[in-house]
Amino acid sequence: MKPPSPRSDGSPLLVLGLSAALLAAGFGRRTDPLPDDDDADALAPSRQRAAAPKRGWWAVLKGVYRRISEDRVTSIAGGVTFFALLALFPAIAALVSIYGLFTDPRSLTEQLDALSNVLPGGALEVIGGQLGRLAEQGRSSLGVAFLISVGAALWSANAGMKAIFDALNIVYDEDEKRGFFRLNLTSLAFTLAGLVFILIALGAVVVLPILFSYVGLDNTMAAALQWGRWPVLLLVLAFALAVVYRFGPSRTTARWRWISWGSAFSSLAWLVASVAFSWYASNFGSFNQTYGTLGAAIGFMTWIWISSIVILVGAELDAELECQDPEVPKTRGLGTRLGETAA
Repeated sequence: MKPPSPRSDGSPLLVLGLSAALLAAGFGRRTDPLPDDDDADALAPSRQRAAAPKRGWWAVLKGVYRRISEDRVTSIAGGVTFFALLALFPAIAALVSIYGLFTDPRSLTEQLDALSNVLPGGALEVIGGQLGRLAEQGRSSLGVAFLISVGAALWSANAGMKAIFDALNIVYDEDEKRGFFRLNLTSLAFTLAGLVFILIALGAVVVLPILFSYVGLDNTMAAALQWGRWPVLLLVLAFALAVVYRFGPSRTTARWRWISWGSAFSSLAWLVASVAFSWYASNFGSFNQTYGTLGAAIGFMTWIWISSIVILVGAELDAELECQDPEVPKTRGLGTRLGETAA
């Protein structure tokens, strides 16, 4: 039986609908919109979070807009984009090396096709070209040389994760207080976890449909499982972003209820923005006409920049929700970090 084509998964709009429903179920009851300060003072503590007037959300949204302007989020995202590009090729090298332990790395280039509806063409061209060059080296074998090469690649890719940490420190008005070893161990752990997530995501996107075709599931069950992998992956992405928001900045650990809304927003907004930019680049973009041979790279950089903005805006939402929390003393400066009251 011929495996189904990765491109036959269907419309991204249905993926968005399923993902939004699951994220709403997973995060919607974690925390409610917060009342304004005057309303919060008039309510009993047990009812402060139960009261969810529209004006509370309006105050939060106004605060997020103000913080985005004050923190110059678009400029900070540009810095994150630069370091992400520097870290990209070492990260791809580490990914190919780890992937090659289990199967032929040349299949990675074929698996990228399954993401053609989400990632813009420039991203697929840049990543796919580098994957193809590295995959020609063949499968990896575990040994000292392998460990050294992967370690060096992870260390180089680590710069991108530390750039995200620095940006989150700005969002949360924090100074970096972690020492050299603690900071780098934390960022290396996040970098490695990110690569593992990518491997799992690729497996879910490509391997599962092939597996379903050989198991002999009926059409209804196979279709349900194929569609179900996308919202599940988005939930995992939302959880991963929540972990980054919680442990990335140099701060006392914050409450999960502060960061659940930001991570849910960022994961959904990233998917919407990626699909929209991919559609725009395919139908209206003129990167190649404007930038010539650099067109694919410019399109890829623009997508990373948009993704960075979305992630930072989600962090700004978390920070503003934290500031609006009636259980947090208002006399404390934002830089003191309200996370010190975490349960």
